[in-house]
Amino acid sequence: MAEISAKQVADLRKATGAGMMDAKKALIEADGDTEKAKEILQVKGLADAKKRADRTTDTGSIGHYLHFQTERPVMGCLVELRCETDFVAKSEEFQDTARDLAMHLAAARPQWVTRDQVPDIAIDEASKLFAAQAAEQGKPPEVVEKIVAGKLGSFYSDNVLYEQEFVNPQKFEGTVEAMLEHLTARLGEKITVGAIARVALGEN
Repeated sequence: MAEISAKQVADLRKATGAGMMDAKKALIEADGDTEKAKEILQVKGLADAKKRADRTTDTGSIGHYLHFQTERPVMGCLVELRCETDFVAKSEEFQDTARDLAMHLAAARPQWVTRDQVPDIAIDEASKLFAAQAAEQGKPPEVVEKIVAGKLGSFYSDNVLYEQEFVNPQKFEGTVEAMLEHLTARLGEKITVGAIARVALGEN
């Protein structure tokens, strides 16, 4: 068994945000391999995050972003980022994420936070449009159905915040939902987005 130094534990804690005992246990399990220890902590964190799925998020912070053009704001975005305690809500990582998500709104223009918020009428209209496009190309009915299902998946990816790829892959590579799950694992609390708002000059 490799000897685990205090510096290894401290470095792993800094890299992952894990507690001291969790970091030490992961290093012991990984036989001193820091990269493997990170993977162990990530798996454990994501597992713990799933256990928190039913917890209530009744506090948090509002992330905001203003986009300027010739010294005047022409777009404003707000994100309600929610968590379980004031302690986490005040943390730098939580506040940074709220701001990052507001900037994501500016670029990605999501209309809804989660798929279940998409109104039936929007789904019906999109489905009819995709079906009409496929039929116009001469596709048979059974193929049209598959095309509609596939395009609806893209429709959700384009318009639902949780299903969009986060716009800054240098900070996180993956969907917004995966980013929130990762943050939940790191901070030890359930993190969710409550509401979003995007207002741009000249846009409906």
